[in-house]
Amino acid sequence: MADYRKLKIERDGAVAHLCLARTEVHNALDDQLIDELTRAAKELGCDATVRVVILSGEGKSFCAGADIGWMKRVMDYTAEENKADSHRLATMLRTLDRMPKPLVARVHGVALGGGAGLVSACDVVVASSETRFAFSEVRLGILPAVISPFVLRRVGQGVARALFLTGERFGAERALAIGLVDRVCEPDALDQQVQEVVDHLLKGGPQAQAAIKELIPAVWGKTPEQAADLSVEANVKARTSPEGQDGLGAFLEKRRPSWMDS
Repeated sequence: MADYRKLKIERDGAVAHLCLARTEVHNALDDQLIDELTRAAKELGCDATVRVVILSGEGKSFCAGADIGWMKRVMDYTAEENKADSHRLATMLRTLDRMPKPLVARVHGVALGGGAGLVSACDVVVASSETRFAFSEVRLGILPAVISPFVLRRVGQGVARALFLTGERFGAERALAIGLVDRVCEPDALDQQVQEVVDHLLKGGPQAQAAIKELIPAVWGKTPEQAADLSVEANVKARTSPEGQDGLGAFLEKRRPSWMDS
């Protein structure tokens, strides 16, 4: 694992903990942290011993959005430099999103702007009830453009219009209602709830989970007729794979599948 200055990576068996570690600025994103998140996602995604990744923030907040110092530098960027910088953020979100492992967000404090974008790129989101969210870019005269594909996929166009245009802050219960997060709990129950999600994920076949993460975007937006060949092919591939054979056999023989013993 590469050296990281603004991230902490710890292992607990098959679970990797990926923690933003810029507590002095509430884990705000800058170009270096974005690059480190991209590298970490690639490394963890290629590690066969990792089953689940938990993304969290150290200190009082999950992620407060863009770092002020970074924004000051961006003000002097040329159009080409801005394009390269925006691609860096897009690559980070896409790499996290496509990581072939379940990615669980442990969210507390605030998740603002790019921090809410990080939330949207995760597979399962567990938030503390005191968390505050916002897509506040419009109040700076800029757009939540790079994060928008991930947010729209989570909450839909209508909700995104309201939240993007107003930039208003909202709480965890509203985030749950609109689909931005999947579970909300009291602050002292956050780790317990995250662990419950992890326990559920570890019961699934790892190759099946990776295939599911490929299947969903592949069939999204297609009619059942358009998706038929793709979905049938995916089903056949899973059923005839060693993992599928082991899982089906375990069910019929009333035993644990091999991935739960590894």
